[in-house]
Amino acid sequence: MKNIIEFLSQLKENNNRDWFTANKALYKDMEKEFNAFAEKLIEGISKFDSSIKNLTAKDCTFRIYRDVRFSPNKEPYKTHMAAYICPNGKKSGLAGYYFHVEAPESNYIGGHLLATGIHNPEPKVLQSIREEILDNGDAFIKAIKHAKGFELDESSKLKKVPKDFPQDYKHAEYLKLKNYSLMKFVSNDFLLSENLLENCLTEFKKNLEFNQILNRAANFAFEEI
Repeated sequence: MKNIIEFLSQLKENNNRDWFTANKALYKDMEKEFNAFAEKLIEGISKFDSSIKNLTAKDCTFRIYRDVRFSPNKEPYKTHMAAYICPNGKKSGLAGYYFHVEAPESNYIGGHLLATGIHNPEPKVLQSIREEILDNGDAFIKAIKHAKGFELDESSKLKKVPKDFPQDYKHAEYLKLKNYSLMKFVSNDFLLSENLLENCLTEFKKNLEFNQILNRAANFAFEEI
């Protein structure tokens, strides 16, 4: 990841079309390196989570070009690279495993990140997840605890329990969430380790049960649509 971090850092300082065009070949090399790592992640994760078998890097990685049409920030390129490894690929709306490398001080999300779960689920999926927690709250809490070192994303959390759910439910705080994600920020040292792949797989494996619970709920919602 050393070369990739250095490239993203340069891009952050030169986020314009002229620089990017002049360094397009360098970007292509970094894209190839990142995709090669994503392929290894897919292969490794599939050994403990068979739901993501047969995915390719293309199914899981993102374009570096920003959509600036409705953004006050007109910089044309992202200063991060990421892969979202989930059943049926990144656009499926299902829970998966997110690997994110960010240029130093770019402040897109605040650093390099490992994350799991579902960010900003569709309303039908969100409702189904909350119903799953209502029915099997203890298992949900157990899955979170098993993902040691990860923290629950409580951004955009509601102030009150949704009206369709009992206000006095013992796990009511988890019904207020709008993003069902677990996150772990990691350092440059983590990314530059010779054991990066193995370390990522070890961390992601802790989240298997969490993703399975969410995908059970999500798939139920999609079947009803």
